[in-house]
Amino acid sequence: MKHQYIDRETRQVKTENLKADPVISTIYSSIRENSFFLFRLMISARMSSLIGAVSYDLPFFTPPTDVPRFLADHGIDLSEVAGAPGKLDTLRKIFERKIRYEQLRPMPEDVSAVVSPADSRLLVGAFSKSSALFIKGKFFDFCELISPDKPQWLRAFDHGRFVVTRLTPDKYHYNHTPVAGTVIDLYEIDGHFHSCNPGAVVREVTPYSKNRRVVTIIDTDVPGGTRCGLVCMVEVVAMMIGKIVQCYSKKGYENPQAVEPGLFMEKGCPKSLYRPGSSTTIVIFQKQRVCFSKDLVENQMRTDVSSRFSEGFGRALVETEVTVRSGIGHACACAE
Repeated sequence: MKHQYIDRETRQVKTENLKADPVISTIYSSIRENSFFLFRLMISARMSSLIGAVSYDLPFFTPPTDVPRFLADHGIDLSEVAGAPGKLDTLRKIFERKIRYEQLRPMPEDVSAVVSPADSRLLVGAFSKSSALFIKGKFFDFCELISPDKPQWLRAFDHGRFVVTRLTPDKYHYNHTPVAGTVIDLYEIDGHFHSCNPGAVVREVTPYSKNRRVVTIIDTDVPGGTRCGLVCMVEVVAMMIGKIVQCYSKKGYENPQAVEPGLFMEKGCPKSLYRPGSSTTIVIFQKQRVCFSKDLVENQMRTDVSSRFSEGFGRALVETEVTVRSGIGHACACAE
């Protein structure tokens, strides 16, 4: 089954060229079913790092004339790059590139706006079964995702809403802050390295809450904050993603600093970097504190678009491609 999404800027339906789709399909079907030991090995940290090193760290051995073709095939625009594009001589350097986001990824001026944390394909959802945005727990198990050891955050986000942003391997790999506020907790949860390929997500129950991840809790009800309550930002590793580097920068990428409790983060700033591959960032909001943009909700429910998520979740679930720092909602009191 092909996987399609909607380009937000053009409103066109596009078909995604899923990288290594036959390989992922084999891993999550025949290998998973017939050799559990081998399957566990494939999603382990060691194997993920090995595959990532082989795939991304070797220099280009093809003539330079082939590099533009590679970039074009993957839709990578080097005119966005901050710095000298000629220095991007490995796939890792290309996928960890910095861009001129202040000029090329404009952000809404509205202080109540919530913005996308990444260049990604996005779905919105709700935990409440009474909500039209309710999505059954297949992407992740809520309790497991945040951690049973953090009951205060489980209570805080009960019946809340969430955004799932999926970064494909060709994307710009920095996460930016979706809201402004003060960090009140940050912790890492160990786990596997499941693929974020839509086919793998559909076959493997709640993969995002089984993967290694970093959880950041942000209080936005502070001076200068977005005023949308507590926000939980979960950065999830995936196959070939070996590490999430916390590197908040208030201006550009200058003077990156560790993200830790007490740090006030402005909205739209670089927060972290995924070591390359595909990956997922989930942002969770408290009940009735955020309303999502109308076009994202309407796109998601279209039935004329072929989405693997629709096949696995029993209802229309169509992703919208969004740019980092673009508005995806705003602080409000919204009825479920």
